[in-house]
Amino acid sequence: MTATATSARSDLSELGRSETALRTFLHGLPGVDQVGAEQRAAQLGTRSIKTTAKAQAIDLAIRMVDLTTLEGADTPGKVRALAAKALRPDPADLSCPHVGAVCVYPAMVPYVAEVLRGSGVHLASVATAFPSGQAPLEVKLADTRAAVAAGADEIDMVINRSAFLSGRYKEVYDEIVATKEACGDAHLKVILETGELATYDNVRRASWLAMLAGGDFIKTSTGKVPVAATLPVSLVMLEAVRDFRAATGRQVGVKPAGGIKTTKDAIKYLVMVNETVGADWLDPDWFRFGASSLLNDLLMQRTKLTTGVYSGPDYFTLD
Repeated sequence: MTATATSARSDLSELGRSETALRTFLHGLPGVDQVGAEQRAAQLGTRSIKTTAKAQAIDLAIRMVDLTTLEGADTPGKVRALAAKALRPDPADLSCPHVGAVCVYPAMVPYVAEVLRGSGVHLASVATAFPSGQAPLEVKLADTRAAVAAGADEIDMVINRSAFLSGRYKEVYDEIVATKEACGDAHLKVILETGELATYDNVRRASWLAMLAGGDFIKTSTGKVPVAATLPVSLVMLEAVRDFRAATGRQVGVKPAGGIKTTKDAIKYLVMVNETVGADWLDPDWFRFGASSLLNDLLMQRTKLTTGVYSGPDYFTLD
């Protein structure tokens, strides 16, 4: 890291000491040109890749999937089966890569851990009163510690949108710092719930706030509100991680989640990553898809490219 980046990182770390400093910094960030962001995202979404490049993109997207089930009806048997699919998405083709992670509620973590142990597939758990984030801090931290103790090596936390939208930035910052500490060695993904933030400027501010507080990833959505991941919102977040690394030398990952269902959707995001932040982020360590149905479409398209035969949706297990 350069001396300039080290100095900048040291200066930015002081922002969390006061509400005034955080507010001044966050509201001093450049505003987002809404028209420009939406046009740029739409333009990138028209790019087309074919044959070998498409096959490589599909395999990369599979490796980036956080295969997710977050339902009240989740059972030990259901999440074990999901974990088995994560390890071998297409049992008929052993060349198919495994996914990046399995994401479940904290109570389901021990059952997934039994299947994934030693596999290289990460085990993610939502925490901090997911999806609302409306709980006392001590409850949120207990939720996080329990998930890590049960075997999660990644925690997906939700920010307190009420505090953020009320301008109580230090409260949000302090909660992220405390949750990061509760994670221990586990990575922390900070869910912004961008569909509730209303403006791109708020998305940019929330992205910087999460990174300043120590988040390892910033994530768009819980998948539990009507508006989840979108290309323009993800573009704003990618620009934020790019600018944050330029300012501090620290790289932070991005995870769009919710509403990404098809191979075509996934490839649009990969093109955007490449064009906005570059190849450093084209890796499961730095970019993930939070999804459930996406994996099956990726597998169907992969089979078509490999065999020339298009498999129906019932060829693979439904999750």
